[in-house]
Amino acid sequence: MKNPRRGFLSSVAGGAAAIPYFAWAPRTLGDETKAKNDRVALGLIGAGGIAHANIGAAKDWVDLVAIADVDAGRREAFNEKHAGGKAAVYDDYRRILERNDVDVIHVATPDHWHTKPVVEAMLAGKDVYCEKPLTLTIDEGKLIRKIQKQTGRIVQVGTQQRSTFPLFATAMALVAEGRVGRIRQVQAAIGAAPSSPALPVAQVPKGLDWDRWQGPVPLADYRFLQGPATKDKDGKEKLPQANTNGHYEFRWWYEYSGGKLTDWGAHHVDIAMWALALNGQTAGPTAIGGTAVHPVTFEDGVPLQHDRYNTATEFFFNVDFPGGTKLFIRNDTDNGVLIEGNKGRIFVSRGKLAGEPVDQLKDNPLPEGALAKVYKNLPMQENERKAHWANFLWCAKNNKEPISDVHSHMKMLTICHLAGISARLGRSLKWDDSTEQIVGDEQANAMLARPYRKGYEIEM
Repeated sequence: MKNPRRGFLSSVAGGAAAIPYFAWAPRTLGDETKAKNDRVALGLIGAGGIAHANIGAAKDWVDLVAIADVDAGRREAFNEKHAGGKAAVYDDYRRILERNDVDVIHVATPDHWHTKPVVEAMLAGKDVYCEKPLTLTIDEGKLIRKIQKQTGRIVQVGTQQRSTFPLFATAMALVAEGRVGRIRQVQAAIGAAPSSPALPVAQVPKGLDWDRWQGPVPLADYRFLQGPATKDKDGKEKLPQANTNGHYEFRWWYEYSGGKLTDWGAHHVDIAMWALALNGQTAGPTAIGGTAVHPVTFEDGVPLQHDRYNTATEFFFNVDFPGGTKLFIRNDTDNGVLIEGNKGRIFVSRGKLAGEPVDQLKDNPLPEGALAKVYKNLPMQENERKAHWANFLWCAKNNKEPISDVHSHMKMLTICHLAGISARLGRSLKWDDSTEQIVGDEQANAMLARPYRKGYEIEM
């Protein structure tokens, strides 16, 4: 098999140009070489909207040579747009893993289809960039961590907020430099999830293999409801809203995802946990509890209605850590991360960084190298998505741990999954981080894993 580290993007590791917004920020990549032997052959699994954004961000360094998607229309359109129709297209992603000319794999499927191709790609000797959240269950995370250690493959998770300059970068550097002091509590506000009307069973769209789209999870009817046309703030007509249990709307069904808790939770809970780790809080949680509102009735953690979105629309969770530190996960306040320590507090989101430690930067700037210490392997780019890809490709070439590795990702995603279990069962949970088991609750413990549908088991 072709060595995926050989010939990897030498330009990601070299070149430099000053960053305009902070004189003390790390340095950026210069003009990338476009030499053929420096480019990376990439195989794509899942040709939806997020894949368009990611391949667009990585296009300076990668050649898209193979595309797999269970929707024929999507894979053909993606091929024309991003590869000029020259990539090989497949309905079965395993054909890509068999190719010796593919260096890296990008997994951009719905959540329930993440773990199987990620594990199989690592076992096939491929490095992987997988969209967030990495898994559908906690036990899938245990398996991915095990296989990553076993194979040594580089896996980047698509939590590109970790590569966002200057807001999140500055926030993490402030924490690392002790500007907020000892953190007493953090808050991840991640917004409310939508609900839907009843969605009727509908004919599967032409070209979509619905059985394979569902893959590892139990079979369900395809549902679709076309909403009325709407108008934007300027009075212009917008396309009608479509509600389904496929493609983008899979996020609002526990069968395929975890709702907002794993969608935006994978971003903001990740930043909250990163801050705690930089502050010396490396132990996992001890308990989680709170309240959640669902649009359907649940019994023993299972939704009783199957014709509409079923993930939590409102929630407030309290996560306890050793030493009294707390994490709050909520939907009812400004989207972002609030970090509170004994020296001050900061709020950070994709559009805002505020707090007294931030104000003090004017007279007391961070020392030289403060950002580099936090972002040790992150080449700078003009946007976070491109920077995240640059980091992944640089780490794959140099066999280094990426900025969003599977181990730190699963430490925070486990919390999001536990919140989902607590929400579905309607009770608090105690967690033993050393054994990665829920304490004294067999019913909840059984929800750490889900059986794979026959024919879609992970091929080890």
